[in-house]
Amino acid sequence: MTLILPTFDDVAKASEILKGVAHRTPVLTSRTADSQTGAKIFFKAENYQRMGAFKFRGGYNAIASLNDEQRAKGVLAYSSGNHAQAIALSGQLLGVKTVILMPEDAPAAKKAATEGYGATVVTYDRYTQSREELARAMQEETGMTVVPPYDHFHVIAGQGTAAKELIEDVGELDYLLVCVGGGGLLAGCALAAKGLSPNCQVFGVEPEAGNDGQQSFRQGEIVSIATPRSIADGALTNYLGQLTFAIIQDKVTDMLTVSDAQLIQTMKFFGERMKMVVEPTGCLAAAAILHGALKVPAGSRVGVILSGGNVDLNAYAGFLSQTA
Repeated sequence: MTLILPTFDDVAKASEILKGVAHRTPVLTSRTADSQTGAKIFFKAENYQRMGAFKFRGGYNAIASLNDEQRAKGVLAYSSGNHAQAIALSGQLLGVKTVILMPEDAPAAKKAATEGYGATVVTYDRYTQSREELARAMQEETGMTVVPPYDHFHVIAGQGTAAKELIEDVGELDYLLVCVGGGGLLAGCALAAKGLSPNCQVFGVEPEAGNDGQQSFRQGEIVSIATPRSIADGALTNYLGQLTFAIIQDKVTDMLTVSDAQLIQTMKFFGERMKMVVEPTGCLAAAAILHGALKVPAGSRVGVILSGGNVDLNAYAGFLSQTA
């Protein structure tokens, strides 16, 4: 089967759909980060996006692209948290009913926020049940449209608007670092980067415990792993999507990993130096440049996507209290 992949033009179309709806999030800098790395780093702060993460971009673009019949039947999604909230809020804004499959161990704050946006939450055991199989069964029963968290044409295009805005605001980049779960953000941002800054090298960053994307990229085929365990709850996927993998193979330079300990140090950096809350998954890309997973020539212009800030405050306090 021939895959129909989004292009930079689709990212541009998504940008028009999101105009005036999604926040154009700030791009932040840090003299400390620049001094530590020798680079000029631009942090795209998607922790300040609506519902606290970049996922709003793809979720809204996907639901806005449905026809009237699909909207009437509603949308079904599965997510550990941020995509759940994105679909729930987007459905609320567009008047579309939403049902979300969430793992039983998803952060309590993310479950509460999803329900607060008006979605119906159905829980499952991520270690013994397949969310895709559960979603297929519910779709057959209800006729709802499934909008998966990453392997979806309009989701990928929507996520790419984060990098599009970043490059429009700061100019061309030498490097772009993006966190990876299923690859939707990385794929979309790679499309945007190659469209606006053709010489930019794009890197994906995963937790060490869940490097299915790195394995897939280096082996040239999608590798599936057991459900990983990491504090980066938004990146605990088993495998990349068919669409995302095809784009990543074509437009990404390499895939990197960082440890949970490095994520905690990066969370502390953002709290202490930049006075903001970034969730563990949101720290993946920053941890790679701040802790040396990627070393760049002095003076390099480096874009970093901070993907979100939705973290349970009790868990956040526990992370920050840990010593190195």
